[in-house]
Amino acid sequence: MATITSLGVGSGLDLNGLLTQLQASERQKLTPLTQQQNTQQTKISAYGRLQSAMDRLQESITALNDTSTFRQQTSTVTGEGVSANAGETANAGRYDINVIQLAKGGSVASNSVAMDQVLTTAATTLTIDFGATYTNGSFDAGAAPLSSYSLDIAADSTLEDVRDQINADAESGVTASIVNDGTGYRLALSSKETGKEASVVGFSGLDQLTMDSATLRPGQDAELEVNGIAITGTTNRIEGAIQGVTLDISAVSESPVSLVIERDEASLKETIEEFVSTYNEVRSTIDRMTAFNGEGETAGELLGDRTVRTIENRIRRDITDSLGNGDLNRLAQIGIDIDERGRLQIDETTLDEAIATNVEGLTSFFAGETEEGGFAGRLNTTLESITADDGIIQVSVDSAERRIENLDERIARTELSIERNIERYRSQFAQLDGMIAQMNSTGAYLAQQFSMLSAMQSNN
Repeated sequence: MATITSLGVGSGLDLNGLLTQLQASERQKLTPLTQQQNTQQTKISAYGRLQSAMDRLQESITALNDTSTFRQQTSTVTGEGVSANAGETANAGRYDINVIQLAKGGSVASNSVAMDQVLTTAATTLTIDFGATYTNGSFDAGAAPLSSYSLDIAADSTLEDVRDQINADAESGVTASIVNDGTGYRLALSSKETGKEASVVGFSGLDQLTMDSATLRPGQDAELEVNGIAITGTTNRIEGAIQGVTLDISAVSESPVSLVIERDEASLKETIEEFVSTYNEVRSTIDRMTAFNGEGETAGELLGDRTVRTIENRIRRDITDSLGNGDLNRLAQIGIDIDERGRLQIDETTLDEAIATNVEGLTSFFAGETEEGGFAGRLNTTLESITADDGIIQVSVDSAERRIENLDERIARTELSIERNIERYRSQFAQLDGMIAQMNSTGAYLAQQFSMLSAMQSNN
């Protein structure tokens, strides 16, 4: 009997088609497992979005847990040439500022020489003098320098060599450059810092390179008046003249500049509104994830999820529970209530009044006396337990990932079982095919024999 090389050849039956149907039926065993995997993957993705929402809420509440948030000052400048930045220690008030002169650095240049001229044949010392002296407001060119700095100059140095050696010394106090005056080249020195004490006023030590006194431009201190009080500074940034305020001056005043310092109520309100908005975003995120539409039979990714219920309960407790016995102990007292959907809503009038008249009470309510003592600290502690690396959300993510790993193992075992079953079916079908082929062959042989016997009987 011939060997069967393809299912169905011997029997004429569609055994390959039947085998394909059996294989498809067997693989239906994988469907519930892959569906469970998809469900866990969907949960992990939802947990990620929930984590992001919680992180944003934690960021917004962190600002309210900082007492400096409630002490911010705002500065308003009217006029040109002055800008101001008020810190939390600044005192509210109005100040008139008159800039008399700006701070500037000093500069000086040498006589003109050739670029390749050797300025010293032996190693020498270059001395740079600092300190501009002013008498009755005028620079005193004959006054002795206030300080000097010496640096070594190598033998056979040219103008470029001297420049490079000065710039290589970080403590020299000056920046050196070369200027072409049309007839030769000069060494130009500029003070690194502004102010009269840091001003370069001369140099000596190189026989072939001397100071040109006509090029001396002495540095000077900044001078201004604040409410008629004379103030000086070595730079154009004045700190401490007004407590908690940094002044940056950029031009001499043509007329006094007005500076008004007042508490930054708008910034504080914006911070509180940001918290309310972020909380409502979290509430909306949770609502979408736990929604159920009975008519369409669709559900949120985390409907009925225990993790979400735990998070909701903890946050709701912090939002609604009273906070001690202070002047303010509930959000409702500052104009923040919970509506019928569980979202926070602001009564602008009540909140504005609290900010304007009771900032100390707001500070105590939100920030408290300790990091965890106020409303913000209490909520932040809860959020930390939710968002930390070992927090509620991450524990749930880890659990879902373990379920996926277990399902991977079950799927692998199921696929192996399916392959074994299909091979068994294939073997059985091959045997059936061969058996039917043999039966067909035997039937054909018998039919032939009966035909021959019938023909022989007819001939007789």
